[in-house]
Amino acid sequence: MIILGIDPGSLKTGWGVIRLQGNRLSAVEFGVIRMKSTQPFDQRLSIIAEGIGDVLRRLVPDSAAMEGIFQSTTKNMQSALKLGQARGAALVTVSTSGLRVAEYPPAEVKKALTGSGRADKVQVREMVRGLLGIRGLVPEDAADALAVAVCHAFRASVPSLGRRT
Repeated sequence: MIILGIDPGSLKTGWGVIRLQGNRLSAVEFGVIRMKSTQPFDQRLSIIAEGIGDVLRRLVPDSAAMEGIFQSTTKNMQSALKLGQARGAALVTVSTSGLRVAEYPPAEVKKALTGSGRADKVQVREMVRGLLGIRGLVPEDAADALAVAVCHAFRASVPSLGRRT
């Protein structure tokens, strides 16, 4: 099974593709879609959609997962709205390809990888590298996306999360 993980953001959207073969996990490819804060917001959403679309066409995942919005009060509602729109661009792109998108709260992703829902980003990144056998550095947003994909792989026995029929 090939799984696409996405960590959406309006300036950086991380993505990671992993392979689940039996009980072995491995990294296929990962990266970060970067936008400039000076770009009009609609262009940034298009860049997210194009970037995710490219990954879907090239790597043809069987399943997809995305980090959900964390449950905290935000002082900046504008940032929350932009994050929601970035998530929407990614969700529509994946859904249009025929995949369902599983969503996992950040605490659940952290717990699946480290055993603690309060793990910090360094702990998560190191677990991702260890579990997937990655030797080099992994950008923070890509590590988060790979973590979401790994979390989904741990729950891959749920048949309703693959391709729509």
